[in-house]
Amino acid sequence: MLGFLIRFFLIAALALAVPASALGQEAGAGDDPGPSTPISTEADPEQDGRTARRIEQIFFEIEALSGVAVSVESGVATLTGETASAAAALRAETLAARVDGVVTVENRIGRDVSVGGRLDPALGEAAYMLRGGVRALPLVGLALLVFLAIAALGWMVAGRTTLWRRVTPNLFVAELVSASVRVATLMLAIIAALSLLDATAFLGALLGAAGVAGLALGFAVKDTIENYVASVMLSVRQPFRPNDHVVIDGKEGRVIRLTSRATVLMTLDGNHLRIPNGAVFKAMILNYTRNAERRFDFKLGVDADDDGEAAVRTGVEALTQLKFVLGDPEPAGFIEQAGDSTLDLRFHAWIDQTATDYMKSRSAALAAVKAALERGGFTLPEPIYRLRFDSGTPASARDDANLPAASSPPRTAPPAQAGAIAADTKPDEAIKRRVDAERAETRDPDLLSPDAPSE
Repeated sequence: MLGFLIRFFLIAALALAVPASALGQEAGAGDDPGPSTPISTEADPEQDGRTARRIEQIFFEIEALSGVAVSVESGVATLTGETASAAAALRAETLAARVDGVVTVENRIGRDVSVGGRLDPALGEAAYMLRGGVRALPLVGLALLVFLAIAALGWMVAGRTTLWRRVTPNLFVAELVSASVRVATLMLAIIAALSLLDATAFLGALLGAAGVAGLALGFAVKDTIENYVASVMLSVRQPFRPNDHVVIDGKEGRVIRLTSRATVLMTLDGNHLRIPNGAVFKAMILNYTRNAERRFDFKLGVDADDDGEAAVRTGVEALTQLKFVLGDPEPAGFIEQAGDSTLDLRFHAWIDQTATDYMKSRSAALAAVKAALERGGFTLPEPIYRLRFDSGTPASARDDANLPAASSPPRTAPPAQAGAIAADTKPDEAIKRRVDAERAETRDPDLLSPDAPSE
């Protein structure tokens, strides 16, 4: 392994030590001018002199080839001198071969490895770039002025919050439009400035990079963007108002506020519930507050031997006499199904939620109908159990089981008690008052607006 490394470094050193002219000689030794290029049979010294002067004039105009000397004899152009790079030597050979009167080129150009030879071109290039930058200063100043003018105009227009609030449905959309105007004018200012500087390639690369970055960012924050767009849609077409009693995707409560990311509810237990706006926008929303009238229903059973239609009429009449039950729509009842030992009756009635609590009214109505049925002689069935005694059971136990059960007096609620239950049907506004108090105390942004259109 050590011998291989030594041979490798020796070969590399020899390759660097051999001048480019030697390589050119080896390459030119095998060149064949080909049958398509005729070579004169007589030498023309005057033609050789003109060819050499023409090649020297060309090299003199090229700074990288100014150190190359040329001599031509019998159509053979010999190139000597030094260049800073092998590419420059190859370029000199190519140019010399194109001049009329050159049969072939002997490339004996060496590489200039001196510090000055390396440093002077770099300094010259830097000086050239500096002179170009100085000449471009007025154009750069104009581009900067155009950029600042467009950006300042956009910032001033975007800052007209009164205008955006007037033309948009709510404050959230107004802020969104204002931010969009700022970004759009900033991009317009950048494009105008780069166009003045003729930096179209950089502008294309910048726009391409911005597109790729935007696509990657969109995938990374997909859920956040979804919530943000849903917030805009919910704030523009509001499906609920503050303090509305709603059920969103099975979650029940009163609406506290709508933020840029979530809808905040207060559950009927008094707890805070935050639902992402993306889920709210796609969910089924049940709003109990939007319509003041609401129907409740309940089921009662009577004995299978009783008159079911008479029991329905009795229950409906009891519902009609309750003050909190609306007359339009009227209460209704029907026989839902007939069981093995019962008739299942279902009753419906409507209330005004602004004056009557739903749960209290339903409880009072159920108690009133039950009491009316019992007063009317209808039997509310009780559980029936069938007992089986094995042969080993004592006879006394069997005799006791066959005895008729002692009759108990009907359990009917006195009219005064039913009336007392029916009287307490005021709406329970404890949660509503908590929501109002929290909205008054908290200054968090709210996208719900009473002036916005609602669905």
